[in-house]
Amino acid sequence: MSRNTLINEIGEWLIDQALSQPEIVDLFSEVCERLSSAGVPVTRARLTWPTLHPLFQAETILWRRGQEVEFEQFRHQDEVSDQWKASPMSYVLDNNLDTFRRNLDGPNMIVDFPVLVDLQEQGYTDYLMIATPFNESRLRKTAMSKGLLVMWSSSREGGFSDDDLTALKKIQRRFAAACKNVVQNRIARNITETYLGKHAGREVLDGAIKLGDGRETKAVVWYSDMRNSTALADTMPPADFLELLNDYFEATAGAAIEFGGEVLDFIGDAVLAIFPFEEEEGKQQAIRCGTMAIDKAIESLEKINALRTKRGKQEFDFGIGMNMGMLNFGNIGVASRLAFSVIGPTINEVERIEALTKVLNSKALVSAEIAKLEPERWVSVGNHKLAGVAQTPELFCRAEMKKQPMEIAPKSNVVQRAH
Repeated sequence: MSRNTLINEIGEWLIDQALSQPEIVDLFSEVCERLSSAGVPVTRARLTWPTLHPLFQAETILWRRGQEVEFEQFRHQDEVSDQWKASPMSYVLDNNLDTFRRNLDGPNMIVDFPVLVDLQEQGYTDYLMIATPFNESRLRKTAMSKGLLVMWSSSREGGFSDDDLTALKKIQRRFAAACKNVVQNRIARNITETYLGKHAGREVLDGAIKLGDGRETKAVVWYSDMRNSTALADTMPPADFLELLNDYFEATAGAAIEFGGEVLDFIGDAVLAIFPFEEEEGKQQAIRCGTMAIDKAIESLEKINALRTKRGKQEFDFGIGMNMGMLNFGNIGVASRLAFSVIGPTINEVERIEALTKVLNSKALVSAEIAKLEPERWVSVGNHKLAGVAQTPELFCRAEMKKQPMEIAPKSNVVQRAH
């Protein structure tokens, strides 16, 4: 079979991939392997694309023949690094080039970037970069309009032939079409998970987008609230309060996420998170993760406040309530403006439990179902009336709190929280 036929087959395969949902690492790796099998002397290739993600501004895949494929994400940076400024990618983007080629050996050799020196020392003989821009984005021209950058390298003597270059350029457009679909799906997933959480994001992307769509789920529920937030907001400059608020969220929401929780909502300065489960084994794991997240949040509070004090900043405090039960998880609102959230008695109760942390002078209070899994971690503070709840559940504080005086207020002083 001729090489042109093999290249055409790769192109047809890429069209099929554009209509499916492949993993981008697998897609790129397979393209490189197929090109190599078709006689194009690719021995190293890198794919780079911009993304929309709260932590990362770009993602890249490195393929080397016979080695494990590497995937890497690059964090947002306030300043452009010297390494980036001295790269061929920066040169291509700054000069709006479609292609960039350098022979790394022979009479036409040009080695004018540090990365090319490294590749030459590793035995590579040719370097070709092809840029394929995506459609212009009015809001994100600096990101999505750059599209894909593919860097092809060869270690064959003499590098790429003219036929090789033609084949690579022919494949590039179809490969970019397939990648664009995959990248946009990754970005959609990033955005929904960032704003809705992983569980809710998956539900929405799977089609749960109508008013009333949803289902029941079991979960350990976390509810934390910052102390004295109204007074702090009234007395602090807005920028300082925003910084404090984000430090608080880092301690609380950050701890919940670190141990597998899903933050569903930021309600002013409150955090609502869940640790979903199905079977009994999953229930125990969810409880352990939730309680470890409480410990982490309190540990983070102490560290963050120590740093804030050192910098002359205002300290903050919070309370955490934790409960467990069945939740209704789905879309609420109106047909044209929906929120994916959870409702049910378990949510009402956990908010009231958290409200009691102020009354009982405790950083965290949990229900009996949470405490009984690891009783050595918890101490009962008795049964308490929760506003708007018929039962008077027994509540528990962290075990080390038993060494501190508990300020038990009369039931009539329990604060009712608006829901």
